[in-house]
Amino acid sequence: MIDLRLLRENPDLARASQRLRGGSEDAVDQLLAADSQYRSALSSFESLRAEQKQLGKAVAKADPDERAALLARTRELAVKVKAAEAEANQAEVKLRELHLAFPNLVEEGVRPGGEDDYVVLREVGEKPDIPQPRDHLELGELLKAIDTERGAKVSGARFHFLTGVGALLQNAIFQLALQQAVQAGFTMMIPPVLVRPEAMDGTGFLGAHADEVYYLPSDDLYLVGTSEVSIAAYHSNEILDLTEPLRYAGWSSCFRREAGSYGQDVRGIIRVHQFDKIEMFSFCTPDQAAEEHLRLLAWQEEMLAKIEVPYRVIEAAAGDLSASAARRYDCEAWVPSQGRYREVTSTSNCTTYQARRLGIRYRDAEGKTRVAATLNGTLATTRWLVPLLENHQQPDGSVRVPKALQPFLGTEVLEP
Repeated sequence: MIDLRLLRENPDLARASQRLRGGSEDAVDQLLAADSQYRSALSSFESLRAEQKQLGKAVAKADPDERAALLARTRELAVKVKAAEAEANQAEVKLRELHLAFPNLVEEGVRPGGEDDYVVLREVGEKPDIPQPRDHLELGELLKAIDTERGAKVSGARFHFLTGVGALLQNAIFQLALQQAVQAGFTMMIPPVLVRPEAMDGTGFLGAHADEVYYLPSDDLYLVGTSEVSIAAYHSNEILDLTEPLRYAGWSSCFRREAGSYGQDVRGIIRVHQFDKIEMFSFCTPDQAAEEHLRLLAWQEEMLAKIEVPYRVIEAAAGDLSASAARRYDCEAWVPSQGRYREVTSTSNCTTYQARRLGIRYRDAEGKTRVAATLNGTLATTRWLVPLLENHQQPDGSVRVPKALQPFLGTEVLEP
């Protein structure tokens, strides 16, 4: 949630953010009106409640002759207090509904536009010269590393098995990522992948993309699409020591209901319902967040350099940001079979948006409690097999193993 005090003091900032996102500026006025109505209703209730308490004291001290009139007034006031309380509760529900639905304020410098209006910040590495590149699925089948046919037989479309060297290759990438994360001071975590509604809602995943989330109604639990959800809720309703950023690296399976058709993405493992991921997550003070965001991006680039694939870094336009994000950078790896870059990592600065919803705070230098900031970023995921296999392929269908992964696999080449 955004800071309502900031909204009251500078509503034009929220309006500007909505314009950048391509959202409705009316939502700002609706939220302001709901906030004003709630504060007015609450003030009326508290005033009547105070009067009721004073009257109660007066009744206790009153003479018998006065008591009857005071008791009548007490009963009359009790009706008004009950009505005022109901009005305040109703206004609070409406305010919270609008507050939860309002997206984070976009950071200064983020450009307007949608999915295609990103800014390319840099390109890194040389694209391999492969005259007729095999795609990752063909390579995976030659290596007996990926089995989508049996994945569909067992679970349906967009499921797969990683077998043999496929499973070993993913494990090698993840081990390398965790090694890097732990050396950088992250605490490794294997979090739950089933979470309560308050965890999913607290991270902002039950908004516009709620239809992508798997829900188990009999248990009232959600399957996470990223361990960001579990890790963010790990410190819900706590006061943290954020002298230094608090960093976690979560290894989990992730689940997403990928609806619709995505052309080439239907083939292989680019868009699937289940995959594994290591997610970096940081809790820090708001003034540290922008710098921490660049650190997460640097760690992502360090990993991509280790697996030796060409990539580019883009900054997403405001209209392509999630409701929680104030700014986002993506790393896109080169995919030879498609002749284009595809997203393999994403890192978002969610400022205080998630922490405010989850009640996560810290104490400042003066001992006052403040709302923390949260950030997230992919460090490795199943999708990384796509650019790794394709960029390191050889004419006979074998695949070179990047030097950093060789100690985990015990070989320099994966043979078909």
